[in-house]
Amino acid sequence: MSELLNKGILRLDWARGHMPVMKAIGERFRRERPLEGVKIGMALHAEAKTGVLALTLADAGAKVRLASCNPLSTDDSVALALREEHGMDVRARRGETQEEYYANLNGILDLGPDLVIDDGADLIAMAHTSRRDALGNIKGACEETTTGVSRLKAMAAAGRLEFPVISVNDAKMKFLFDNRYGTGQSAFDGWMNATNLVIAGKRIAVAGYGWCGKGIAMRAKGFGAAVTVCEVDPIKAIEAKMDGFDVSRMIDAVASADAVFTVTGCKDVLRREHFEAMKDGCVMGNAGHFDNEISKADLEAASVSSSRVREHVDEYAMPDGRRLCLISEGRLMNLAAGQGHPVEIMDTSFAAQALSAEHMILNHSEMGAGVHGLPERIDRAIAEMKLASMGVEIDRLTESQERYASGWEEGT
Repeated sequence: MSELLNKGILRLDWARGHMPVMKAIGERFRRERPLEGVKIGMALHAEAKTGVLALTLADAGAKVRLASCNPLSTDDSVALALREEHGMDVRARRGETQEEYYANLNGILDLGPDLVIDDGADLIAMAHTSRRDALGNIKGACEETTTGVSRLKAMAAAGRLEFPVISVNDAKMKFLFDNRYGTGQSAFDGWMNATNLVIAGKRIAVAGYGWCGKGIAMRAKGFGAAVTVCEVDPIKAIEAKMDGFDVSRMIDAVASADAVFTVTGCKDVLRREHFEAMKDGCVMGNAGHFDNEISKADLEAASVSSSRVREHVDEYAMPDGRRLCLISEGRLMNLAAGQGHPVEIMDTSFAAQALSAEHMILNHSEMGAGVHGLPERIDRAIAEMKLASMGVEIDRLTESQERYASGWEEGT
């Protein structure tokens, strides 16, 4: 057995051993086979937790084909283990070119999937544009991340979305935990692996105060950093201020920031005007889905040279002698320089994906084209399974309390 294959097997086994909710769902899926004969095309980060999801869907009877949703996020050891040990069709490798990336996505659509599971909505967008030949067979889709959901809502508003999609990202057992605690921890996992620099005592600017930004800001503060939040939404900016963070414009924040984390889902968050104002030695990292939050074109144009100074860090020399650093080419540093979200966090996120897939196959004909939420009962069932796996018991309303909570006559 090769060293790489053994590494992938161990990583899959480790992940499965720490995902009790997925284990419980998998046991039911093996008994009931709710996805028997269903073809599922997946474009997710091809690493260990995703491998557990893919194997769980296969246990439900599905034929699964997997590609990566990011050229730098594949764990080659896990991809090999899925192919060699489990016979799964995995079309992903770390460091894909753009041509390879889109060829692999096309390979997913070549399957003629009944169901698409996407992260960032590239696969869904292709099915509506360059690969409309695959559109007729797709009954529905499940979308994993904020960026993808935003794209899909725009498609729906423009009348371009032609099948139902469940916004798994908006499930409470996904965004409250994955986006906040998952991103909060994995962003710094990537940072530490890439830089080996201390966080305590640094001034860190966080661009975006959605759930992912909240997680990064919270973790940075816990590590001992001074945190400045940069926002375009006045309500989120006030929330950040009330949570105890400094709030300022990006152009002002970068002048003193030792590091800047972007996590907005928008493009050109850091651009030439910011690079020209940045403090010498500032390290930039992106935790948003696409690699366009930090404008690499502007950074290259503003600098006189660049060089790879660590495995995951490129240093750009500015005309005035300042040095600016970029982690993982501006791609998702959580996975490009780290191992992604913690296993226990993805246990609930991928439980939502697995149950969304089942719900979509059983109910797609009644849902209609558009973006749909995960039913509340499924969200709550995942929470109950997670609590049970943690050995936690909670109270339940009495019959009298239930009547009171659902009524209106009794006010005292």
